Amino acid sequence: MINKQGLWFLTLISLVLVLSIYYITMPNELLLTNNQRYMDDKNKTDDKITNVEIIESDYLASLRVSALDKVMSNIKDLHLVLTNIETTIEEKNNAYEQIKYLNIIKGQEEKLEKKIKDEIKKDVFVKIENSHIKVVVACKNHNYSLANDIMRSIQAEFDTKMYISVKFKG
Repeated sequence: MINKQGLWFLTLISLVLVLSIYYITMPNELLLTNNQRYMDDKNKTDDKITNVEIIESDYLASLRVSALDKVMSNIKDLHLVLTNIETTIEEKNNAYEQIKYLNIIKGQEEKLEKKIKDEIKKDVFVKIENSHIKVVVACKNHNYSLANDIMRSIQAEFDTKMYISVKFKG
């Protein structure tokens, strides 16, 4: 009788075998043709000067990506603790609780972003760190009443007093 681990191993090995056979039997002309097209396109674009303009949503997207990278890195490290045979049960429980906490925080951030976006019709980024909430709004005009409305809206979601900062980027 074959166990689950053995079945997964055989499945992955067969997949690697099929892909390597496909790669080996692939005609060389196909590889050279695609590479030549890439080099031709690259040479054409090198001759032109391109201007890159960063808009507000790009800035917020970069904030989201960097925050997600940090969270995913933390979760990956915690998963290593969970799967390590040498860690104690207490360390594994702490790692599991931290993963759960990170997922809850991520859900709260997304919920707040959606709420603020629905209320003020602006693209926002929300980052929660302990009792501090950072909000970045993609807006050129810096409006104190808008910032105050955002702070009140966010504070209404929490029972405890939160330190909320609003930054306008645009």
